[in-house]
Amino acid sequence: MVSRVIPVDPFDLVIFGATGDLARRKILPGLYRRFLGGQIPDEACLIGAARASLSDDQFRAQIEAAMAEFVDPAKRDPAQIARFLRCVRYVAIDATGEEGWAQLKALVRPDRVQAFYFSVAPTLFGALAERLHKHEIANSEARIVVEKPFGRDLASARALNGTLAAHFDERQIYRIDHYLGKETVQNLMAVRFANILFEPLWNAQFVDHVQITVAETVGVGGRGAYYDKSGAMRDMVQNHLMQLLCLIAMEPPYHFDPDAVRDEKLKVIRALDPLTSEDIVRGQYVDARGKSYVDDAENPASRTESYIALRCHVANWRWKGTPFYLRTGKKLRARTSEIAVVFKEPPHSIFDDDTGWRENMLVIRLQPNEGMNLKMMIKEPGPGGMRLVQVPLDMSFADALGEEGADMPDAYERLIMDVIRGNQTLFMRGDEVEAAWAWTDPIIAGWEATKARPQRYDAGSSGPEDALMLMHRDARRWREIRE
Repeated sequence: MVSRVIPVDPFDLVIFGATGDLARRKILPGLYRRFLGGQIPDEACLIGAARASLSDDQFRAQIEAAMAEFVDPAKRDPAQIARFLRCVRYVAIDATGEEGWAQLKALVRPDRVQAFYFSVAPTLFGALAERLHKHEIANSEARIVVEKPFGRDLASARALNGTLAAHFDERQIYRIDHYLGKETVQNLMAVRFANILFEPLWNAQFVDHVQITVAETVGVGGRGAYYDKSGAMRDMVQNHLMQLLCLIAMEPPYHFDPDAVRDEKLKVIRALDPLTSEDIVRGQYVDARGKSYVDDAENPASRTESYIALRCHVANWRWKGTPFYLRTGKKLRARTSEIAVVFKEPPHSIFDDDTGWRENMLVIRLQPNEGMNLKMMIKEPGPGGMRLVQVPLDMSFADALGEEGADMPDAYERLIMDVIRGNQTLFMRGDEVEAAWAWTDPIIAGWEATKARPQRYDAGSSGPEDALMLMHRDARRWREIRE
């Protein structure tokens, strides 16, 4: 199978916060890989903008150092790197003042696709948007890319949306969630809507429950102070896991069109039932040496969760009665992200009760080793009667697609190219963000009012005991967390 690389039109991309960690790790190496793949033309201009006073050559040297660390050695072609760096410029800029804006205007061409990546704190979004218009840098077709967090509650999300809307139309705003750029997440829509095999079964009549897991092996580390103000609910559930739930539960859109897809996702969020305390488990990790989350957060009184598990219900005809179990946490047994759609047992079995029947299950792996796995029952080989055994029909992209499957673009690469093309399908709309916070806020307010401490769980485990009980009470079990 040969993938098609479709070049984008010449563009100018300004990266605010270009000397920051995200730009160094993801954005700039990703742009080089797209350039190497023939997707970015030589006429493109990549403009770094940050507070540091650097020359073009000094900034290019920083990019080379980042590529040495974050780009596969096999892709570090000196001639191609030199070509790529010829596209790069740098401007020292004051986001809240006037310094550097005239120089930036001189570099950004009005007759090209314009994109502005706000890889900065949300408190600077308004100042950047205002100055892009004040200095007449952004044209009417310009696109801005904003990173999460999109607020920390409904009120701040509305304020942030209002700030951006004062200077840019909604069609120009790209709220990026890198989970939606993963190949498997996009394939989820293809599996559902391009195959008659699954869609007739994709409802409460045939699906017993859905599990969505995003597990990390690392703690909060040097992000402790920041993380303690957000927690797993704000940091992961309100955005990443919510988007995965929407893609699983949404109705078929009338067309694969940005607003059609996002309209259906919005309906799912608005159909979510409110949660009770029995639907929620929160935890904080502690390791064998006694060092815990509160030590990493440097806040002994912290009530912020490093783990959360939820039981959710979507109140519509398709999913009434089918629970969606969500969990995410730090310092768990393995690093993995997956969606498991667990189907109901057949209404009548012609086999003996001891034949070993287990449920059919579709497992969508987001990381590591992206792919899909359909678990089915077959007869166990050999004589001695009818014994059933569960086997996987396994498809990893690396195995199924060969070298191209193992060399898929990073999520940021794909999403930035979508920005240049003007395709918003994989980006969140403002009303989606606000609806997610409208559902999340009462949950957070409920546990903040009780001042309840999260349950402790051992680092390297699957999470708190109460999370296991959340499933056991429903006569179900979590899938094992493993790579």
